Amino acid sequence: MRRDRRPPPPLDAAALERLALRYVERFATTQGKLAAYLARKIRERGWEGDAVDPVAIAERFAERGYIDDRLYAESKAASMARRGLGARRVGQALRHAGIGADDAEAVAPAIAARAAETAIAFARRRRIGPFATQVPDRAQIAKQVAAMVRAGHAPALAWRIAGMDPGESVESLLDEV
Repeated sequence: MRRDRRPPPPLDAAALERLALRYVERFATTQGKLAAYLARKIRERGWEGDAVDPVAIAERFAERGYIDDRLYAESKAASMARRGLGARRVGQALRHAGIGADDAEAVAPAIAARAAETAIAFARRRRIGPFATQVPDRAQIAKQVAAMVRAGHAPALAWRIAGMDPGESVESLLDEV
């Protein structure tokens, strides 16, 4: 027999604060993501009492040190670089996470400095260029370049890596870039 579940009660200021604390406790987040989460919870469950601003709660949490957008941006960028994703893709992810322009710009030089390293890491994972087992044909190289560009790498760098022979050293590429 199926029991009917009662809908959760509408939120008030204390319940919203508890939800926010629980969210930052469980997830690495940004002010923008926290504010969006709180606004969604208010829409879903309704509101009871005086109006409250989710953005103000997120700002208060940032002032208390529960949220640090710059630290989030640095860790997200480093994580994505380890996976071999390029600067454009990292920038998109930071914008999607609600990172402000000043925090994203502070992280950008570190991302740009590692462009060749991240492209090589991506090529290694996908067995492109010097990491391939056999020489691909022109159509296969074009597909590999397209995959690298979708991963956020510069087209010129993608063509350079995809055009390398299997087993060729990537040290010269790291020295040039």
